[in-house]
Amino acid sequence: MGFFDKIKQGLAKTRDALGSTLGSVFTGFSEIDDDFYDELEECLILADLGVDTALKATEKLRKAVREQHLKTTDEAKTALKEILVEMLNVGDTQLNLSTTPSVILVIGVNGVGKTTTIGKIATQLTSQGKRVLLVAGDTFRAAAADQLEIWAERSGAAIVRQHEGADPASVVYDGIQSARAKGADVIIVDTAGRLHNKQNLMNELNKISRIVSRELPEAATEVLLVLDGTTGQNGLIQAKQFREIAGVTAIALTKLDGTAKGGIVISVADTLQIPVKFVGVGEQSEDLMIFEAKSFVEALLE
Repeated sequence: MGFFDKIKQGLAKTRDALGSTLGSVFTGFSEIDDDFYDELEECLILADLGVDTALKATEKLRKAVREQHLKTTDEAKTALKEILVEMLNVGDTQLNLSTTPSVILVIGVNGVGKTTTIGKIATQLTSQGKRVLLVAGDTFRAAAADQLEIWAERSGAAIVRQHEGADPASVVYDGIQSARAKGADVIIVDTAGRLHNKQNLMNELNKISRIVSRELPEAATEVLLVLDGTTGQNGLIQAKQFREIAGVTAIALTKLDGTAKGGIVISVADTLQIPVKFVGVGEQSEDLMIFEAKSFVEALLE
């Protein structure tokens, strides 16, 4: 099953919610007037694009309708699809794994599916023949390293871990030395999702980043923020905070199959100007997919 079919299936709840509202906007209006735009804007907000992104998309559509002399709502729908794709295209959706080793720092609050996302990425990379090393940098949560170890066994990746409460930066340092010794292609670092306060979290992530920069100054490094799609606009607030703390380069949105708020993908990409590189629509490793903007919008508005 390709990206379009899988994302179409995964976005069923969002599309059902949109179908009853957005569908009626494009079929219920005979002309493109102010009422049409008002109704459209409201539908986009309900799909969790957020107020700012919905206003921006509607304004861009008004401009396209004027400049291209569009007459029918079908033409407006085609133009809207192009606008949403453009809003999603804010950078390369492939992970930058151009060096050996490359590093992926995975960040996000507890409960968003961070460790599972790491496991799925590891499974995909090992199936491509890459040697992957997982680093259990979340030493604050008792089960985190155990969970990561299960994924290491499943995926065929190596793992470096220490005892609970160990200094995460020292685990990362050990991981880098192990990666060198084993000739790993990709190092994936799990990090703590919640510390006592924002300052602690910032200090911890900065410390880890400094270790990576010092030990692997030439390495391609992605900072992948994992967000739970079901949290909608709350996820966007988290993303803004992590962007300030950690210099996020990529986003993975999980659990899109469980929400009617799939429009959050557009809101996140447009607001943060950081590319969504993965979307999760199920439990299997292949259900975490490299993001394709055009197919996503087609599936969303089909």
